Amino acid sequence: MERLVLVVVLVLVAVGIAAVINRRRRPPAPTNVSHTVPDRLDRADFVRPDAPWLVAVFTSATCTSCGGVWDKARHLDGDAVAVQEVEAGADRALQDRYRITAVPTVVIADAVGVVRAAFVGPVTATDLWATMAELREPGTLPAEGCGHGVDPESPQAETLG
Repeated sequence: MERLVLVVVLVLVAVGIAAVINRRRRPPAPTNVSHTVPDRLDRADFVRPDAPWLVAVFTSATCTSCGGVWDKARHLDGDAVAVQEVEAGADRALQDRYRITAVPTVVIADAVGVVRAAFVGPVTATDLWATMAELREPGTLPAEGCGHGVDPESPQAETLG
């Protein structure tokens, strides 16, 4: 009888050890990272609400690529295009209001605040400027397009904490 109890205990210990080893061998479960982009902006929340176009650049002082995106976007500022940087530390309430979860995020909205294009993560000047040109004057880009627009799953975007 003692041997039977000893065998049962040893089997249970072996099963427990096997379960622990098996858990350690499994790769971690995949994670899905997606970030949201608003579909509408209240133009009164931003500079020059009377401008036909708004380029809102959501950034953070701790973001390594935000400065470069802002440098590209700020050149779009003009009579027809209002450009504003919305830095998380300086205007967290506005980033929260629009549920910005990653920076840099560039949002291009029309005169009534409908978001017409957006970029999450770093964007090239060519893509940003060409998208703005196409929105302002349709037919500017070649028919096959250049892949511009919303990419909320960009792995280069930095998640806000």
